[in-house]
Amino acid sequence: MDTWKTKFRAGAIHLGISLCVVLLAAILVFGLWYPYPYSDISGGKALFMLVSVVDVTIGPLITFIVYSTKKPLREMRMDFAIVGILQSIALAYGLWTVFVARPVYLVYEYDRMHVIHAVDIEPDSLSKAPLSLQKMPITGPELIALRTLTDPSEQFDATMKALAGVPLSTRTDLWQPYASQTESVLKNAKSATELSERFPGRAALISDAITDSGRSATQLKYLPMVDRENVWTILIDALDATPVGYFPLDSF
Repeated sequence: MDTWKTKFRAGAIHLGISLCVVLLAAILVFGLWYPYPYSDISGGKALFMLVSVVDVTIGPLITFIVYSTKKPLREMRMDFAIVGILQSIALAYGLWTVFVARPVYLVYEYDRMHVIHAVDIEPDSLSKAPLSLQKMPITGPELIALRTLTDPSEQFDATMKALAGVPLSTRTDLWQPYASQTESVLKNAKSATELSERFPGRAALISDAITDSGRSATQLKYLPMVDRENVWTILIDALDATPVGYFPLDSF
């Protein structure tokens, strides 16, 4: 009985340490890489939960198995060192996976906003973007836009690539600062007053999002906000096209 008690105690101490480490990792992930709403729409919560469960489970479980008061102190230290190294490697690999999958740009794509992730962009293609956009942000997605397609051949090429599964938003040669397309954003966005009429069953959700924006419905416009598997709605200021709210509603 004493052996089981000491094993549980050792595992519990290790679990507490692991939870503290995971908490620090959560601050990094959701404070920098996946700020709201990307923690939800881009799967940040699900990815981090997977990493956390694996890391928090592996270490304490191994500690519970290997801990024994009958072992020499030197041997126990070696066991804990190995467990710590294995757990650190697992956490580092998990965080790296979360990092490379992080959202880097929210792109205005003519009739929608499209979330683009680091893994979606070929590093060599960044040289085709404007100098200020030749980077992969690490402090949350930056807001950019696509320039207008200039001629029929470019439009045809873009259509063919889109049909082949290449999102226009990953075309770095089309990237432009968001401010340069404000007029186009406001032209193509729809008035937020239409939302409750189009989606009467989601009226409460829509009303809460508008209230949280600090503006009235008449001061807002909206566009669909697309990620890999999710479609949300983004609210923008009707005067300067600044994003002011997000909520889970497919508004296509």
